[in-house]
Amino acid sequence: MSAANVSYLHRVRELLAGSLSSVEVGESQDLESLVAELVSCLNSLSENVACNASDDEHENDATSNARDDDHENDVIQVLDETLKFLSSPQMDQDVMDALSFELPKAISKFAGLSSRCLELAEAIVDRFVEACNPRDMLSVLCEALDAARVSLSLSSSSTPLLHGLSKVFISVRRRHYEQLKVAVPIVLNVLKDMSLEPDIQPEGLFDKALGIAVSIKDVASKLEKEEGTNVRSLLGLYLMQITAVLSVSIKDKVDSGVPLVMQLKPLLAYCGLTHLGLITGNDPERLLSTISKDDDDFLNSFHDINLGASLLFIWARISPEVADVANDVDELQSNPAKRWQAYGMLKHIVASGDLLWEFKRRTIEVLLDIVKGAAPSQCNEEIDWFTSILKCLVYFSQAVTLVIMYAPDADLRKKTFETLKRIISDIPVSQRFDVLKALVTNSQSSTMRGILLDQVKNNMSTSSLQATDCDAHVSELVELVLKPPHGGPPLFPDQSDEVLAALNLYRFALLNDGNGFLSKKTLERDYKGWLLPLRTIVSGSIAENQREKDHDQESSLEILCILNRIESLLYWCIELVEERLKSH
Repeated sequence: MSAANVSYLHRVRELLAGSLSSVEVGESQDLESLVAELVSCLNSLSENVACNASDDEHENDATSNARDDDHENDVIQVLDETLKFLSSPQMDQDVMDALSFELPKAISKFAGLSSRCLELAEAIVDRFVEACNPRDMLSVLCEALDAARVSLSLSSSSTPLLHGLSKVFISVRRRHYEQLKVAVPIVLNVLKDMSLEPDIQPEGLFDKALGIAVSIKDVASKLEKEEGTNVRSLLGLYLMQITAVLSVSIKDKVDSGVPLVMQLKPLLAYCGLTHLGLITGNDPERLLSTISKDDDDFLNSFHDINLGASLLFIWARISPEVADVANDVDELQSNPAKRWQAYGMLKHIVASGDLLWEFKRRTIEVLLDIVKGAAPSQCNEEIDWFTSILKCLVYFSQAVTLVIMYAPDADLRKKTFETLKRIISDIPVSQRFDVLKALVTNSQSSTMRGILLDQVKNNMSTSSLQATDCDAHVSELVELVLKPPHGGPPLFPDQSDEVLAALNLYRFALLNDGNGFLSKKTLERDYKGWLLPLRTIVSGSIAENQREKDHDQESSLEILCILNRIESLLYWCIELVEERLKSH
């Protein structure tokens, strides 16, 4: 043992003994100051160890390893001394209570040094849990966990605290649900922070999360009536949330998570959760409604439950060992209402920026399987199709834009685009154009607006859509792009995709205007209002890029190619309008 740390061990012994003596002589103020000094001593030791570990990085391996062993032995001696003191038959309850408020936070910092340090830290926390009031320990451990979130070693320092918390849950004698309401959000915040650590091991994270889940189940199994239902609902929401956390923590191979997710099967069944209920969102909604009387801050802790519920379905598709969902896919294909609920749930995976691309690929493949075998959606008076579809697709189209633009492989981009087209085709015919128009209006991406305008054109060519009045609104839709409502002309080259698509749509409408929807008044408005002004803007942009070609030849040539395509299509539309005006 190093000479410096001999003084730490001596000082810890001295302070522990002094705390017991102070109670014997009735000096409560001395006890408080002694506990505070003990915590300060342990914090100083922790900082000393961390500082020495930083110095070790600049020394050779042999010297560094020897010093690491010294650090570990020093801490083990201090932790062992503390545990012996707490386990002594002469221990006074007042001293135990006073120490319990401070020591768990202080000793948890040493848990990452070695397996022996972790073992001793857990034993010290266990001793407090056994000897002190469970409700007090719940508060103490929650406060320590919250404080650990700013630690550089959150994963290791939280382990003894989570271990103790799982035991405290079972020890609480009444008002179980109210106690869990306080603790579970803190646990989830800690687990989520851990999942984002670059070197986190999914197995270790899952073990911590599962230990809490099993403890909550043990609590629920002892309760009856409303409180038991509430705790079981809380457990179901917790399982969805930790599934999202676990999935985010996987940084390498997705398949490595299958053995972990399989361990959730009995807990999911206990909560009455089914994979069909998860993928339609019915189970999350049911559980939330059970505890909807709670405050918003509490419910905000479960903001990833829809992501987690969707991922549980995807995990089942990854491995039949998790669950067989073939019948669920059949049900989604045959039931339009449930199918659209599934679209709305799976969009959370597509939109997530924290998951591996493999999860998105698996999700797109599931969506393709569902929509390829889908029975056509029909309008139903019991369903507000426009509202439900629009809410789903606005968010989904934003997520799809990111995949189409940034997916690492062409196959995923192609499948994602095909999925979007098929889902749009799954919209009831009577609602399709209105939904597409709303999507174009709400989209912030020029690329996605271009894709959506192409879908309007493609759907106009189908016999099913020709019976609707979509042609009557094409001019209005094109004007959203060529003469934006917020003012000013479209910007080049940033908005080139949507301008090309808008002109293509307008040209298609002019060539296929069998119903004469474009009156002379409309044509004149379009001609003078945005076709001719756009010609001036495009010509000016081409001239400007011609001048800049000498400075950045490659970039200017690319922009010129795009502008030339726009100019060619624009002149075609102008010629068609001029011909139509002559014939009126």
